[in-house]
Amino acid sequence: MLRYCRQIMLPQVEYKGQQKLIDSHTLVVGAGGLGSPVALYLAAAGVGRLTLVDFDSVDLSNLQRQILHTSADVGRLKVESGRDTLARLNPLVDVVPIAEKLEGDALRERVELADVVVDASDNFATRFLLNDTCWAAGKPLVSGAAIRLEGQITVYDPRREESPCYRCLYRDENERDERCSETGVFTPVVGMIGTTQAAEALKLLLGLGEPLIGRLLLLDVRTLEWRSVKLKCDPNCAMHH
Repeated sequence: MLRYCRQIMLPQVEYKGQQKLIDSHTLVVGAGGLGSPVALYLAAAGVGRLTLVDFDSVDLSNLQRQILHTSADVGRLKVESGRDTLARLNPLVDVVPIAEKLEGDALRERVELADVVVDASDNFATRFLLNDTCWAAGKPLVSGAAIRLEGQITVYDPRREESPCYRCLYRDENERDERCSETGVFTPVVGMIGTTQAAEALKLLLGLGEPLIGRLLLLDVRTLEWRSVKLKCDPNCAMHH
């Protein structure tokens, strides 16, 4: 009660909502710039089980923005470093670290076990794969991306008829990936997008408010403006037929 009292005090959450979070399971794909704030805030909020997927190890260049890890973690697997950080923050959360590239049946199984999936990856291939798997499993997907001084976030929810999916936004799987390693990224951008992803995931778990379905939020830190763009289902999208 004491740990979560500030959240339980909210009429939109109360004890029943907090119990809902404790009983829920979120799959977070990526333990880097976006995955760090996502995992930290979901663990702090009391999500009972977090499955953390990332095959990468901590590199010194990650520490500028990947706040789940510290200098002492350089060289360790991100999911193990992340599990330790989250355990220190909230030992009541069950963190399941998966240090491999999840594909096919293995990914399908993990998605089916989760209540909400958060895409905190950094490449198109993973985003398309996650989208298709979540769509097939009927699981909501909180999608975020950040690079340079810009970011974007939206929610795809196959349970809602009016919800577009990632393929409605990007048709071409062969789009060129832009990575932070090539173009750079402003430190707080990933935090601003990742924290927003955590908020959307918690809203979905609680059934609170209006999730970002059919709306793409675009962030430009230069002018610090959020723009909201309406997303519609693409009638030719394979996922919707």
